[in-house]
Amino acid sequence: MNPRPGQQPQKQVVFGIHAVAEALQAGTSIDKIFLEQGRNMHHRINEIRSLANHASIPLQYVPEVKLRKLSKDGNHQGVVALVSPIPYRSLDELMLTLHEQQASPLLLMLDGVTDVRNFGAIARTALCMGAHGIIIPTRGSAAVQADAIKTSAGALLHLPVCRVHNLTDAYYIMQTYGIRAVACTEKASASLFETDLRGPLCLILGSEEKGISSQLLKRVDQHARIPLQGPVSSLNVSVAAGMALMEVSRQRSMPQPES
Repeated sequence: MNPRPGQQPQKQVVFGIHAVAEALQAGTSIDKIFLEQGRNMHHRINEIRSLANHASIPLQYVPEVKLRKLSKDGNHQGVVALVSPIPYRSLDELMLTLHEQQASPLLLMLDGVTDVRNFGAIARTALCMGAHGIIIPTRGSAAVQADAIKTSAGALLHLPVCRVHNLTDAYYIMQTYGIRAVACTEKASASLFETDLRGPLCLILGSEEKGISSQLLKRVDQHARIPLQGPVSSLNVSVAAGMALMEVSRQRSMPQPES
């Protein structure tokens, strides 16, 4: 929601040692950092203090109850930061940037992933595996907020997240830039490990409850499944994303076959 004219935008909370440290290192606009009074200092808290002092960010020592209130009973680890709202990226802008950088894009599209911890865990893995961004719908999706940032260990402060009104329209935009989409679904006949995942690529994952919408499944280039053994028929979406991203990384690291 945008603030009314003349109204200051509401500050966003980032909590936890790793998330606040990453916010400082990412150059996030931070108003103030709250530290717990009398707490034995973790070595990264000292790093946070040093980075904050260098950036002239105010530090305030407060009782633990204040941190619990700010983090809404989250695992704050003795540190909470008030930051400017984390901006979403325009998909068109991200596409142009990647095109200008002559990058071979690796993107994730999340359809109906509402659990903030799954969203954060996916972002953390995506950043580690070299992904360039995540695309989510404006409705029916987890957002970039405190719990997601904490679970991502600050990855959501580095990784562009594009929020779009319609995932199918976003797919068509990516198509114009030569990006192929592969939907990860257990209904596919082809295995992910048999699918060519090299080149410009967007992996699409859906929620564990509903999966990827039928409208999107009908339009994407390819479907692929993660082969499973044993009686369990599905994976947590963040685990599935990690496995798919690892396979992309494996294939991209292999020598190209001679033509």
